[in-house]
Amino acid sequence: MIRAVLIALTLVLGSQATAETRVPQSQAEISLGFAPLVKQAAPAVVNIYAKIVTQARARTPFSNDPFFDDFFRNFANPRPRVQNSLGSGVILSADGIVVSNYHVVGMATEIRVVTTDRREYGAQVVLADQASDLAILRLEGAEDLPYLNLRDSDEVEVGELALAIGNPFGVGQTVSSGIISGLARTGTGTGEGFGYYIQTDAPINPGNSGGALIDVNGDLIGINTRILSRSGGSNGIGFAIPANLVREFLHQARDGAEAFQRPWAGMSGQPLDGDLAASLGMDLPEGMVISELHPESPFAKAGFRVGDVVIAVDGEPVNSPSEMVFRMTIAGLGDTSEVVRLRDGKREVIAVAMYSAPDEPAAEPVQLGEKSRLPGLTVARINPKTITELQLPLSAEGVAVADPGPYGARVGLQRGDVLLAINGDVVMQPADVAEILKESGRWMALDLLRRGQRVSLRARL
Repeated sequence: MIRAVLIALTLVLGSQATAETRVPQSQAEISLGFAPLVKQAAPAVVNIYAKIVTQARARTPFSNDPFFDDFFRNFANPRPRVQNSLGSGVILSADGIVVSNYHVVGMATEIRVVTTDRREYGAQVVLADQASDLAILRLEGAEDLPYLNLRDSDEVEVGELALAIGNPFGVGQTVSSGIISGLARTGTGTGEGFGYYIQTDAPINPGNSGGALIDVNGDLIGINTRILSRSGGSNGIGFAIPANLVREFLHQARDGAEAFQRPWAGMSGQPLDGDLAASLGMDLPEGMVISELHPESPFAKAGFRVGDVVIAVDGEPVNSPSEMVFRMTIAGLGDTSEVVRLRDGKREVIAVAMYSAPDEPAAEPVQLGEKSRLPGLTVARINPKTITELQLPLSAEGVAVADPGPYGARVGLQRGDVLLAINGDVVMQPADVAEILKESGRWMALDLLRRGQRVSLRARL
């Protein structure tokens, strides 16, 4: 136990850039613990208070009835409701650039940021992405703020000491210690995230979201984002978004991006298990086998095909679709990545271009006007861009619903539905929808594909 403490203190006290690694020299140094490290890093972690306005439906006598509640879902008058969100953030630059979680500030109408010395700032979201659960804020009128440096999160190792800093349960800034418990955790989160995380046993609780996970040098390893818990409290399994992804967000925010852009893979795949690896002649299961490939995919254009195994991207192993998305995302747009491919037992390094999903052929979105049978309905041609935005199957073709609008939602349409026919007339392009609806009578029949299943909707207009 004493030896472990001495090792920990050696790392902490030797973490200063100008100091050498050494054992504690006195009882006073031993009693300091993590105090020097906390004094260095804590001022760069802020509390965030966000106000979110949501539209809540008015209660009806049928609200508790599963059937009638669903039936009246789109007819009850919505009422605005204010929700207050509490979370944390990390300052990344002296001029007031802050990173937090999307689920803390992404939908906020008003954001207030409070530093450890009780200074308060208004803040605006400059870049946010729900899928990655990250948001970049700019503080109004901020200057000369303390900030944390980003560490290369690919260098982080299991077993390293780590500190989590945030504002759990709104009690004020709190520091908890632990180690890095795991890397490249996928499929362990909830919500909209891609599920690629650093795992730590440093206690993380509600309110820690958006806070810092730092190493013994005071550098940012990741942004605390979620826990694995049935009770809602920390039980030693917490997850942080790696700093390398934060760095890409910071770059795009500084470049003025209005929406976060990530390279398009244009493929689907699955991890290799023992049996699948053996069938491919591999001694050990590693990599991800390609099961579907869009013809416009950068991998298809680089010569990949279904059945190939992707082993690594830019020197880092890839064992799942989530890892593939992460590796491509931090590679950034406009460059190429070195991808290791396994085919017929032979490994080869291939350069793959990193570009966003192309809008070709043009999506040509059409929004129906007020005089239409379904005013507000927006449809678009399916192409790689709409496939990505609407999360459609790679094989999807035709015309998709980008926004059902209020009337389309009432008849049962959903975002991402692929329209096949209206009143028996086949839908070939977006403009067809408006033309067909002009001729429809009091009844309307919609045939569509929803998550691969054929669905028929009938409605009286």
